[in-house]
Amino acid sequence: QLPTGLYKKVLVILHDSVLPYMNEPTLMMDFLTVAYGIGGAISLLALNGLFILIHQHNLEYPDFYKKLYSLLDPSIYHVKYRARFFHLTDLFLSSSHLPAYLVAAFIKRLSRLALTAPPEALLMIIPFICNLFRRHPACRLLVHRPAGPADMSEDPYVMEEEEPSKSRALESSLWEIQSLQNHYHPDVAKAAAVLNQSLSEMEDDISGLLELSAYELFDKEVKKKAVDVPLEFEQVRGLFGKKNDIFAEHFSLD
Repeated sequence: QLPTGLYKKVLVILHDSVLPYMNEPTLMMDFLTVAYGIGGAISLLALNGLFILIHQHNLEYPDFYKKLYSLLDPSIYHVKYRARFFHLTDLFLSSSHLPAYLVAAFIKRLSRLALTAPPEALLMIIPFICNLFRRHPACRLLVHRPAGPADMSEDPYVMEEEEPSKSRALESSLWEIQSLQNHYHPDVAKAAAVLNQSLSEMEDDISGLLELSAYELFDKEVKKKAVDVPLEFEQVRGLFGKKNDIFAEHFSLD
């Protein structure tokens, strides 16, 4: 048993400062699988080490995707390790041999959680979802299903279901992304509108979007060159803009 703070410090460096120098990295299997089952940030950080063991040392983890699916909660778009998590999730969902029901469950859950996500996370997750559609064409019926649910209560997708195969994601439609086409941030609305058209074969590069912050979005908007639009207006007179305003006798606008 390790203190939570020490757990995090160990897991942050384990994949690049410990495992490559071990004669038998497989000795860390039990430690990493237990850490992966703890939940929260510790589970996210355990993904790096698990990826190396699965990819390079043939670790078999039967419930791996079920656990990865359970890590998707509203906090996933706000956590400190968001970039690391989505980078690895992108790798784990890159295989074309994954069943359609599993990928559809991830798409649906990410889309439902996106309804309350901040703009900087949405600009990353929408291209992420588009890439999943490119890799798994069988899931595109989520976009092209003409008779989707009239409202959220009629959606057959079961958000609370922990088992992806029982979530009924393939029976649903992607109304969440359609609703984001009316998002207050114009860049988000533009990104969501991509699904109204046929997707290109080339995947979007999301590496530059994984660590996008609210400050960067704000800074980008501030630095935009404003277009001067000529307008006809009546010069303000008085405090409240009326010609014969009593306040105009006592206040002036410089």
